[in-house]
Amino acid sequence: MLLAIDIGNSNIVIGVHDGQGWPHHWRVQTVRQRMPDEYAVLLRDFLGEAGLTLRDIDQTVLSSVVPQLTRGMADMLAAQTGHAPVLVSAKLDTGIQIVTDQPERVGSDLIANAVAGYARARGNCIVIDFGTATTLTAVAEPGEMRGVAIAAGLTTTADALVGRTAQLPQIELVPPPSAIGRNTIHAMQAGLVLGHIAMVEGLVARIKRELGGAHVIATGGLSTVLQPHTDCFDEVDPWLTLEGLRLIADRNRG
Repeated sequence: MLLAIDIGNSNIVIGVHDGQGWPHHWRVQTVRQRMPDEYAVLLRDFLGEAGLTLRDIDQTVLSSVVPQLTRGMADMLAAQTGHAPVLVSAKLDTGIQIVTDQPERVGSDLIANAVAGYARARGNCIVIDFGTATTLTAVAEPGEMRGVAIAAGLTTTADALVGRTAQLPQIELVPPPSAIGRNTIHAMQAGLVLGHIAMVEGLVARIKRELGGAHVIATGGLSTVLQPHTDCFDEVDPWLTLEGLRLIADRNRG
């Protein structure tokens, strides 16, 4: 079995692949101050709930965009499983070419998204990942990661707005009944949620023009929330990043 871990700025996503699919996956809050041994306890608890142990894991792959946690988590996984994890970076054989100005600085989660998106689309694609940041990764034939657009994530934007204003409250991040808000809550939802969707739709249109068309895949925690309110996604897969990690691990087995 494969254990895949994606450490993001807000959440850590953990998944177990049994050779056929992802029967088990979990999402926990990223806590930079938490020690690797504490994450080891969480990991054993999750696996235990699924009727698994670390001895059932024969390969591990790790993606991290949080440098404070990367080395400690890699060492913990090696100690707990008996083998070093595949640590995703542009230096690995990923199956795609990263043709950005500084490939070594591309986030490992973006690499995983690009790999999974291209494998799914078999051609030009845009992977939109709704996380702490909203990222749009562009991949083109014959398997070139051309670049990324990065914007503040929806939750990040909402927190900044509330934190820097005196009278605006925290709100549920769902679309309002109308783009014209008739009360404070609906007005904020119109600007934040519908505004975020409009931003994404605009970037998708521009990137498609530059690529000459593309298949659009949405992923990340908010992808399923936003899906019913836009027609710019061709498909949604909240666990796409894990699939990219699996594909990279397969290419770097042993």
